[in-house]
Amino acid sequence: MGQTKGGTVSWEKELLVPKSLSNRTLKTRLWSVGLLSLGLMAFGYHFSQMPTGAFGTAVAAADTEGSADAAKAPAEPKVTGEKSPLKKPDATARPSTQPRAAKESGKMPPADAEKVTLTEAEWRKRLTPEQFRVLRKKGTERPFVNKFDEHFEAGTYSCAACGQELFESDTKFNSGCGWPAFYASKAGDRVNYVKDFSHGMLRVEVTCAKCDSHLGHVFNDAPQTPTGNRYCINSVSLKFEPKKPQKD
Repeated sequence: MGQTKGGTVSWEKELLVPKSLSNRTLKTRLWSVGLLSLGLMAFGYHFSQMPTGAFGTAVAAADTEGSADAAKAPAEPKVTGEKSPLKKPDATARPSTQPRAAKESGKMPPADAEKVTLTEAEWRKRLTPEQFRVLRKKGTERPFVNKFDEHFEAGTYSCAACGQELFESDTKFNSGCGWPAFYASKAGDRVNYVKDFSHGMLRVEVTCAKCDSHLGHVFNDAPQTPTGNRYCINSVSLKFEPKKPQKD
C-alpha cells in the first residue's frame, strides 16, 4: 500500500498511474487503448461473419490464376549438355533468359568430331590476353566498341580458340545490345548450352562444342527474328572469314 496525505492508495493504482504522468497524458493513453480495443473487436466480428471456406476459396482462386500464368509462360528448358536448342518462343510471352529452338535452314556439315583439349599454359600461348580472359575465363568484352557489333559483311564466324565454324552472316542482326547478335547457330551441334548462375541471375551460356570456350549467352527475346533467339556473342571469341565470290 502507498501512503498519501489523504490516506492510502492501492498498489495497483500506483503501478498503473505513475506519479510522473499528467492527467492529460493519462487520458491520451487511455483513449489510444480504447480505440485499439474497439478496432480489434470490429475486426474479430467481421472475420466471424465470413462464410465458411471463403478465405480458402480466395487463396485457391489466386493459386489458380498463378497456375494459368505459369501455363502461358515458356517452360524452362533442360540446357546443360544439350546439343540442340528448344522450341520457338511465343512472341506474346514475356522475354526470359531461356533459349528456344533455332530451326536451321539447309544442310550443314557435321561438327568436327575431334575435341580440342589444351592446358591453361597452352591456351595462354595460343590466345591473346583478352581472348584468354573471355574464352577461357568466361569474361565479357565492352559493348558497342568491339570488332563485330556493327559488322555485316557476308561470310562465316568461327571460334577464335579452335577455328570451328559457328555462325553464318545471314543470321546476324542488329539487336542494339552492343555485341554481335545472331538468331541461329550454324548447326545444332556446333555449340553447347550451359546454365549460368553468375551475377545473381539465371542465364544460358553458349560454349564452343569443340573446345568448350566461352562465346556468350543466348536469350529468347528477339521475336522479330525467325527463331526468336538472340545469341549475344563476344567479338573477341570470333574470327571472321569473308564469303568467297562465286565463280561464273
